[in-house]
Amino acid sequence: MSFKPKVALAQDFLLQLARLPVSVHSKVMKWAIQFQADPTSSGINYENINGAKDPNLKSVRLDKDWRGIVFKPSKGDVYVLLYVDHHDDAYRWAENRKLTINPVTGAMQMVTLEHVVEQDTEAGAPEQPVPDYAAPPQSVEPVAAPLFGELSDTELMSLGVPEELLSAVRKIASEEALDALQSRLPAEAYEGLFLVAAGDSVNQVLQARETRVDQAIDTSDFAAALATAESQSRFVVVDDDEAMLAIMNAPLAQWRVFLHPTQNKLARGDRSGPVRVLGGAGTGKTVLAMHRSKWLAENRALGGKKVLFTTFTRNLALDIEENLKTLCSADAMSRIEVKNLDAWVGGFMRARKLEHRIVYDRKQDGALQAWQSALATKDATLDLPDSFYSDELEQVVLAQGLTTLDQYRTARRIGRGVILSRAKRDAVWPVFEEYRGQLASRKLKEVDDAYREIAEMIATEQGSELGYAAIVIDETQDFGPQALKLLRAMIAHGPNDLFFVGDGHQRIYSRNRAAMSRCGIDIRGRSRKLYLNYRTTDEIRRQAMALLEGCEIDDLDDGHDESKRYKSLSHGPAPEVRKTSGLEEASQAAIGFIQQWRGAQAENESLSFCVVSYSEKSRDALGQQLQAAGIASVPITAQSNHADARNVVHLATMHRAKGLEFDCVIVVAPESYLGPAEETAGKRRLLYVALTRAKRGALLLQV
Repeated sequence: MSFKPKVALAQDFLLQLARLPVSVHSKVMKWAIQFQADPTSSGINYENINGAKDPNLKSVRLDKDWRGIVFKPSKGDVYVLLYVDHHDDAYRWAENRKLTINPVTGAMQMVTLEHVVEQDTEAGAPEQPVPDYAAPPQSVEPVAAPLFGELSDTELMSLGVPEELLSAVRKIASEEALDALQSRLPAEAYEGLFLVAAGDSVNQVLQARETRVDQAIDTSDFAAALATAESQSRFVVVDDDEAMLAIMNAPLAQWRVFLHPTQNKLARGDRSGPVRVLGGAGTGKTVLAMHRSKWLAENRALGGKKVLFTTFTRNLALDIEENLKTLCSADAMSRIEVKNLDAWVGGFMRARKLEHRIVYDRKQDGALQAWQSALATKDATLDLPDSFYSDELEQVVLAQGLTTLDQYRTARRIGRGVILSRAKRDAVWPVFEEYRGQLASRKLKEVDDAYREIAEMIATEQGSELGYAAIVIDETQDFGPQALKLLRAMIAHGPNDLFFVGDGHQRIYSRNRAAMSRCGIDIRGRSRKLYLNYRTTDEIRRQAMALLEGCEIDDLDDGHDESKRYKSLSHGPAPEVRKTSGLEEASQAAIGFIQQWRGAQAENESLSFCVVSYSEKSRDALGQQLQAAGIASVPITAQSNHADARNVVHLATMHRAKGLEFDCVIVVAPESYLGPAEETAGKRRLLYVALTRAKRGALLLQV
């Protein structure tokens, strides 16, 4: 019985493929399909590469000028498409690279080595292969102690460091030196090293990763190595022509194929109960949530059940649904329901023929009339402003689901600032009671009350009857206590029931702050964190984090989050922060920024831009200025983010930009947004969200 050889594509191969001219791209596609069908065919002429460090790297002729670089082992049945380029460039790429298996983790790793000519007085001194890393600059300053001098070789390799780079890593004495070596290190190695440098132990890192390092590793078994989560973060196995074409024809969105090892492990496999994953902007939380939904749909959505993927806003749900369609097969997609929670609630109410309409804005129409009528009943002797009653309603009454005076008398009011005796609470409560009565007479209902009442309705039925095998929740920080309690009620307790991703840094709806444990969601032992930022350059990330200095960041469960362990993998120009005299000057600065980046872009490159402003009015005014300058623009609304629009500048408010990303972002905000941190924490979080939409360039304009 014969087995078909295993063919894999390297991330470098796909990255290079996307850069090729169209005529060459189609030629490579045709060759790759033939190669996948039978890499042992006599028609494939594998040629040795003179001077290559790895004898298993071979050259394959595509035509007179173009060559593919393939890993063809001396034994075994694994073949890997590694790279494609012009003849000389392909050979140069391959000469100093080596595909190895980490002897501790079992992961397949591509290592870059470099020839260094020894300056020896004797003629013919041989070249020596050494790791390719930047030599430390000459200095008269005292030499700093190596950061990882206390770690053994086994510990370093368990973090993901290739054996060939151990000596280079041992010379690292600063964060800057670690960053200089980052491009040579596998992502998991770089992450593990900066976490250890930040104070974590090797065991803490490995435990959080769920990595086993107690197994015997066969460093010649590349088939077994390909099965590891670490290998799958940079190599993808293709089993047939259809899979090959799907990957190679897809737009270059690497998240569809490659996941960080931690993301890979969290996306797959069973979990004993609710899971919470924290991560700063750009760390791939939504990507992970989508891959988790895909795995659940393919493996656990049985017997007609579905996976519900929910988030806070409608336009985010639309964006996620479109991305899931590119990630999932039609069959898997038929078992995933994507709907923001308010839309789900609306559908539930219609299905149950509940006539009430939801109140999302208390300052409009019937809700405003109901609130004004309620305020007319307040006890004047208390001398409390109208704003007190509004905040008390949102932060205490609605958030905690209080429906009776007795409940209000004993309710927690931490952080409210005004102490209320029992007598004062008795005097305040009639305002809220009157408001609900006024709403009911108009067939209206506050959204938090709707969440609470629907959760109670579901509890009297059986959550399983809703037909969900699992629920995946994105942007968890935006959901309040009653929303979380509703999500808990929507599915029975059990394996894989709830999967939350979120980030306290991006909490832009402060009234919704909630602790998961207080909402019946137990995440003990199932809490994880993502540290690597794949979207934003480290320069933009640092500027965004500086905006939050002095602001308290929570972990969504009554704890605190910290940011010193977050790192970005890419670098670029530092974002400029500029003061302007008004919107007209700000628009001219934005136009100059856009023209500068467009002028510098490559011939076949099309950069995406977004101008993010603080209100719809200012957004539209900036759009008019862009149009007058001949720059086409399109606004992002609740109904559409215009993801398919090309050669235009997107316009968004800070709330609408949430969850989206662009190559370059211009943020326009009032100068007051950067007042004292204790007074402007909410505004600063909005700025953080807006600035971290940028992948390559950013400009912050204060007006």
